Amino acid sequence: MAEFTHYSVLLNECIDGLNIRPDGIYIDGTLGRAGHSREIARRLTTGRLICIDRDQAALDAAPARLGEWMDRVTLVHGNFRDLSRVMDELGLEGADGMLFDLGVSSPQLDDASRGFSYMHDAPLDMRMDQTAPLTAYEVVNQWPREELRRIFFRYGEEKCSTQIAAAIERRREEKPIETTLELVDVIRSAMPASALREKQHPAKRTFQAIRIAVNDELSAIDDLLQDAVPRLNPGGRLCVISFHSLEDRIVKTAFAGFAKGCTCPPDFPVCVCGKKPQIRLTPRKPILPSEAELAENPRSRSAKLRIAEKL
Repeated sequence: MAEFTHYSVLLNECIDGLNIRPDGIYIDGTLGRAGHSREIARRLTTGRLICIDRDQAALDAAPARLGEWMDRVTLVHGNFRDLSRVMDELGLEGADGMLFDLGVSSPQLDDASRGFSYMHDAPLDMRMDQTAPLTAYEVVNQWPREELRRIFFRYGEEKCSTQIAAAIERRREEKPIETTLELVDVIRSAMPASALREKQHPAKRTFQAIRIAVNDELSAIDDLLQDAVPRLNPGGRLCVISFHSLEDRIVKTAFAGFAKGCTCPPDFPVCVCGKKPQIRLTPRKPILPSEAELAENPRSRSAKLRIAEKL
């Protein structure tokens, strides 16, 4: 396996945000290449770190990355949207801190065979969990044109979604679109010259949309947050790193709901719903990468970290 240079986004900010206790129970729901997990585990003594990832390759690499701290780590192959089930199976009532890095890991992007990148030719795959049945090939070649248009517009915020979906439909009527660079060629053919002159790669938004659809990423985030907050112990911290506006909007909305508590209409004289705030935001605004981090790791430029503390 190739060696990858791995950067853990907003690492120091996450560790500070978690406020780690040596005897606490912590969950890293997106293990990746274990950069965040390593820093959590090394701060534990009698505590425990649960590392979850849907990518078996991440779990296989974890023992080498975590080394001397593996005795305080439990590895779980699963989806973070199943957080409550995972905790129940491990006999955990609650946790003192949870971290979720919602981005695709650098090794997944850099491993051309996984099909995440529009820069390298590979079979259309894009599965974070390679045991999952749905691949990018099925999405591109079998989903109706209108559904493709919808996901390109909603998940990729792609202005040329209608033209790209139509171009894909025309091409696949001739023969299946099998590789990433074949798809890039179709996307380019559908875009006006002005769009092709934009700074970012013309296929970026479409690839993002397909990846989100293949992995059902956005609904998984909402499921996760609805599970995570109730399972935090009092004083426990929840750290979530998002990488695009769709993810951040879900996190921001969920946090705001848990922080507000009461759902009664504003014109009600008294609260009748009985819901109380469950968290406070620490801080209220998202934390962004420093200039030093951006210089070292340009991929972190769109990252936002939101932190909540259980009341």
